[in-house]
Amino acid sequence: MNQPIFLQPVFQERIWGGTKLKELFGYSIPTEQTGECWAISAHPNGQSIVKDGPYEGMPLGTLWTSHPELFRSGSKVFPLLTKLLDASDDLSVQVHPDDSYAGEHENGELGKTECWYIVDAEPGAAIIYGHEASSREQLRQMIESGQWEELLTKVPVKAGDFFYVPSGTIHALGKGIVVLETQQSSDTTYRVYDYDRRDKDGNLRELHLEKAIDVTTIPQAYEPAKYSAAEREGIVQTTFVSNSFFTVEKWDITGRTEMPANEKYTLVSVIGGSGLLRVLDSEYKLNKGDHLILPVDFGPYELDGELKLIISRE
Repeated sequence: MNQPIFLQPVFQERIWGGTKLKELFGYSIPTEQTGECWAISAHPNGQSIVKDGPYEGMPLGTLWTSHPELFRSGSKVFPLLTKLLDASDDLSVQVHPDDSYAGEHENGELGKTECWYIVDAEPGAAIIYGHEASSREQLRQMIESGQWEELLTKVPVKAGDFFYVPSGTIHALGKGIVVLETQQSSDTTYRVYDYDRRDKDGNLRELHLEKAIDVTTIPQAYEPAKYSAAEREGIVQTTFVSNSFFTVEKWDITGRTEMPANEKYTLVSVIGGSGLLRVLDSEYKLNKGDHLILPVDFGPYELDGELKLIISRE
């Protein structure tokens, strides 16, 4: 199929959400506490819908199961989930399980390894990325005694930064950050600390301390960033991460560039600029905030314009 699959995202209200998804991407958001845009999702908790073309109106999960020829994947479920997150306030400190633990404790759900590309960050913004405990006993003791300043590792961030967040990593986005997140298709989160916030009904939000302590990597292991960039006419391709979970790249397009046919289906998010995608005799507009899938064997094709794209593949 030499036609891109454009998707309609799903928006999720969050206690820490805001309005930046509207301000930065022009989305029509449901409330002024919109925290998440599930941009490319086949997860049951929020499925993207095909915008147009022969599969118009079809949920992505249905497309995945009914037209496997578009994807040619060995995965039973659509394995990836692309989100945009607007952290208008600090997110809860949390950790995610791996596939094995989630499969056993969360009704067969996938684990959640993820990564973040920082789209926008206010001056002074920071994330929590890891912890300082040297044993599970020390982790438990520091959590129970509320030694958050000593336990949690803070890292300042700016637009353009990238962070790989494997399962088992204690983490949180801080206030004033917008990210594009690529993750396994999972909605399992174990909350460690939530700043004693209360929900709209006045209740403290649930914590999941026993499971969080079970799955946290101790001592915290950090993988050094090993970016690689390739440049040719009209494009700089930066590979941020490539492993058994996903490959994530940034493509900076300046002018016209030719791309070979896809060997794998490819997820595309336009996070900056505008331009055109040309394939055979057809031309498609690409604008900031668009999300699409290029099926397997799509192309060869051209990209033309001033575009910043985040690309992912399983």
